[in-house]
Amino acid sequence: MKHTDKHIEAYYDIAVVGAGHAGIEAALASARLGLKTIIFTVSVDSIGLMPCNPNIGGTSKGHLVCELDALGGEMGKCIDRTFIQSKMLNKSKGPAVHSLRAQADKQAYITEMRKTLENTPGLTIKQAEVTELITVDKADSCGKRAAGEDENVDDQLSKKIITGVRTASGAVYHAKKVVLCTGVYLNARCIYGEVSEYTGPNGLRAANSLTASLIENGIPVRRFKTGTPARVDRRSIDFSEMEEQKGDDFIRPFSFSNEPEDIEKEQVSCWLTYTNEETHSIIRESIDRSPLFSGDIKGTGPRYCPSIEDKVMKFPDKERHQIFIEPEGLYTNEMYLSGMSSSLPEDVQEAMIRTMPGFSHAHIVRNAYAIEYDCIDATVLKPTLEFKEISGLYSAGQINGSSGYEEAAVQGFMAGANAALSALGRKEEVIDRSQGYIGVLIDDLVTKESFEPYRMMTSRAEYRLLLRQDNADLRLREIGHRIGTVSEEEYQKFLLKCSQIEAEIKRMRETMAGSNERINAFLREHGSSELPDSKGVSFAELIKRPELNYELLSEIDPERPSLSWRVREQVNIEIKYEGYIKRQRQQVEQFRKLEGKKLPADIDYKSLKGLRLEAQQKLDKIRPENIGQAGRISGVSPADISVLLIYLEQMKGRS
Repeated sequence: MKHTDKHIEAYYDIAVVGAGHAGIEAALASARLGLKTIIFTVSVDSIGLMPCNPNIGGTSKGHLVCELDALGGEMGKCIDRTFIQSKMLNKSKGPAVHSLRAQADKQAYITEMRKTLENTPGLTIKQAEVTELITVDKADSCGKRAAGEDENVDDQLSKKIITGVRTASGAVYHAKKVVLCTGVYLNARCIYGEVSEYTGPNGLRAANSLTASLIENGIPVRRFKTGTPARVDRRSIDFSEMEEQKGDDFIRPFSFSNEPEDIEKEQVSCWLTYTNEETHSIIRESIDRSPLFSGDIKGTGPRYCPSIEDKVMKFPDKERHQIFIEPEGLYTNEMYLSGMSSSLPEDVQEAMIRTMPGFSHAHIVRNAYAIEYDCIDATVLKPTLEFKEISGLYSAGQINGSSGYEEAAVQGFMAGANAALSALGRKEEVIDRSQGYIGVLIDDLVTKESFEPYRMMTSRAEYRLLLRQDNADLRLREIGHRIGTVSEEEYQKFLLKCSQIEAEIKRMRETMAGSNERINAFLREHGSSELPDSKGVSFAELIKRPELNYELLSEIDPERPSLSWRVREQVNIEIKYEGYIKRQRQQVEQFRKLEGKKLPADIDYKSLKGLRLEAQQKLDKIRPENIGQAGRISGVSPADISVLLIYLEQMKGRS
């Protein structure tokens, strides 16, 4: 580090801008791969901040956390250490949509994440506002050498090269790669009623200068909006008027490195109450004071997480809405009103909250508010999350137009890992839609234009029977080991698990269950139809019966080996859903054929005869890497795909 013209100048391999959930995973992935990494934050106290909901996981989001852990990320391990309640959602449905959700102790989570970052070798934390991206034209080889750039940048799409960042103090931090993880801080504005404050979440400083640098570098910027509910003092709530929501008896870890006994603890309760007609009447009478409806808020909000005023106005026939009361942690009396996000004025918030059962004397500690912020059009990114036109610059999290801690974290890991791999001269990793929810999320962001904050849902995944959270390690552990973020010890444990699953499935298929008389007595006991006298049956055939499963068969399987609960779970699912899984794997094979048909980076779509004008424009803007990706672009029809396939055949004939 040196001083130049009274400003600090320093050199790093990777610079990460932002220390929220995306920034944390990006910085850890980079540093764990041996790269000298610096992470910037507007406040060191906000590392790992949960400015909104006090939980990790949930429907489809739990899948993302498990996948991140399988790759070697940190979120799953941290929430396993700091949760206060754990619950598996959708247990009445099939395993494809089972989703783990854990209430977090917010302060404990922040403390643990900060401790992890501070004790990671090669990782430097810096409290500073990054105000400018430092780039040079691609042809400027002097700029390239100044950045310490060694990679081959012969990329037909890139026009510029990132060489570092500048902070508000004027300090320059040179870097081979930069990862933007700015969350909701860019030109952030918090609003409720007539109150408008230019701050980030929880009153933290906004980042008001970086957007201008993005625009100067040709990056398209959008304005999105999200919001958060009020927090209420626990002592002012009457829980006797509500429904108690307890955690599960069996506490399942997010991390594949942990066992249930490793994380077992006494859990706290959440509570359920409802809005009513009086609540809705107050909202309707005050709707002209809502900045959402008055036009004061310009940003586009999340469709799948609407404010309470949105719910009341858009669903007038609905008599009530669920409101979950969730503790913010063991250290505080603040309770989070999940399902009651709002930007209504303070007096309206108090009046409507006090109409709900248990809240007649409620005291609001923190008002609900909406927050507007700048983000980018993520179609300017490659599937690696690198900008197409700025070599070495990556982007992850809510700046990409997504919502949620979990969506941010997995993008952060992929962006940080790919930045590090590229800096090391290694091949970058892309997870496709058939490999994980991570692949679905990133593919949707970079392929389909999002005009509202993107939220992950199980319905977005075409192959969700294969992409279960229980088998995330079977799908992605190998990739994490290849990247270098999964240790050899963890990898060997994983290989042992794989061999045990394979051996036990084989035994179940090949081992007959025994005499019909004994089996029929067992079947009658469990409400299953008896076998014909002459027919033998394997254990695998019995598992496929709706009334039976692998665990129940232990009663008639004296030779069963001692296996972990994770192995037993996989054996049961793989056998019980064998037919469905086989069909979905065949669908994946067809998907991969289209993904394997690569499109040249320099293809001139505007000159291709037969392509419709809309398809030409969309293909030219997004520049898909293969036929499969092209087919997922809105505005590109099957007829347009046929034109592209003919073009590829013609190109093959000329070569």
